[in-house]
Amino acid sequence: MNEKADTLSDKIANPISENSYRALPAELWQEAAPDAAPAPEMVILNGPFLAEWGISAGWFESDDALAILSGRSTNAANPPIAMAYSGHQFGGWSPVLGDGRAHMLGQMRDGDGRLLDVQLKGSGRTRFSRGGDGKATLASALREYLVSEAMAGLGIPATRSLAVIATGEDVRRDTPMPGGLLVRAARSHIRVGSFQFAAAHLGEDAVRALADHMITHHYPEAALAPSLAAALLRAVIDRQAALVAKWMQVGFIHGVMNTDNMSIVGETIDFGPCAFIDEFRPNKVFSSIDTQGRYAWNQQPNMAQWNLVKFAETLLPLFSANQEEAVALAQAEVDRFPDVFNALFWSGFATKLGLAASNAEQQELIQTLFKLMTAAEADFTLFFDRLTRHAAGEEESPLLAMFDGEAGFADWLSQWRTLREGAPLPVAEMRAANPFLIARNHQVERALSDASDRNDFTRFHRLAAALRAPFDVAPDLSDLLDPPMPDERVTATFCGT
Repeated sequence: MNEKADTLSDKIANPISENSYRALPAELWQEAAPDAAPAPEMVILNGPFLAEWGISAGWFESDDALAILSGRSTNAANPPIAMAYSGHQFGGWSPVLGDGRAHMLGQMRDGDGRLLDVQLKGSGRTRFSRGGDGKATLASALREYLVSEAMAGLGIPATRSLAVIATGEDVRRDTPMPGGLLVRAARSHIRVGSFQFAAAHLGEDAVRALADHMITHHYPEAALAPSLAAALLRAVIDRQAALVAKWMQVGFIHGVMNTDNMSIVGETIDFGPCAFIDEFRPNKVFSSIDTQGRYAWNQQPNMAQWNLVKFAETLLPLFSANQEEAVALAQAEVDRFPDVFNALFWSGFATKLGLAASNAEQQELIQTLFKLMTAAEADFTLFFDRLTRHAAGEEESPLLAMFDGEAGFADWLSQWRTLREGAPLPVAEMRAANPFLIARNHQVERALSDASDRNDFTRFHRLAAALRAPFDVAPDLSDLLDPPMPDERVTATFCGT
């Protein structure tokens, strides 16, 4: 380390100095040292994220930080841990999962004094690795960076990518590929699967400890409720309903909504085979492993409720010692989900169309639109962008062109105008709900291919910058708005680990 870096390290303390998870039962986590990257290089440090959360970038720009974030050094006062969890994966029960390639470095404080997890992904084996090498490809780390930052730019709660580091080694998949590390930040890494692990292996006391942890750090309002379990379950249901509604309103498909991939704080977590819809189909699936369409675009609310049932099951002992009473109380909360979700889903699409609060007539208009878009294979993002432009005074011809003169759409457009009843269209509200830009799959793949195969990060940096402001795209980035040509369409996505 050079003299300048030594001086910098002496002056700036490592901010990742806390770990509230250590107060949980010891069986829920285990100290685990990440593998040391042989030749680490910082590919990107997310300066805008640090600024957004009021965290100084000083330490993260130091050699000391690169050593910690690449596993070449550890904080002896706050050793990394791997977290245990279980999960239902595509409906099948896996009693022991856990961080098989991730290490929690600890937590730091944001500008408001709130804790923020810092975790490495692709950092080597732990006792939860189940035969894997614990590593990640550089492409998969870059993919999570792009998609998680795209979600943040769209205003959708998500874990965030703090940095990507090239490890300087190859990892073997079908062929040797450059290795990478993702440095991920989150409000919490506690999942439905964390509660499932506690319930299945440790019992009521561990479930209560997890519930108390979540209430203390993330749902303090629940502490004032007559039933802590009911209040926690209700709050988690509300956040998940809002999250999935927001996903669907931008055409996002998570792809692996297993219970171990559902965050208790309502953040989008684990960006594996996720994707954004290009040509609209309600039953659209991208994930290469989702052969039955379990996690298709239109199945996501059903799967969210399914996962929440599994979460509720872990909380039953906290509801009541009487099993029948506990089930009835928990069921009453879970049964709220469809109403909560539907209200958010329909009102969100009404906003996208510039309509007033959702009602039955508007819902019918939206359903008809979905059918027309499916028949025409209309591009989801482009349609709502063009409708917003038309509402702002542009001609309707670009809209009509998407439906190839289909009379049904002209009729729909007439009905849409009628529902406005002469009122001015709320163009600003429509634009705030209809981005110009999403992380289009073909653009992401181009950026990853350049970076991984040719060590050229030009496309990656350009796309990352654009995705931070998807509602205000600079003219020199306008090519990123184009939907894929037929031969550019991405039809399957992969976990990429």
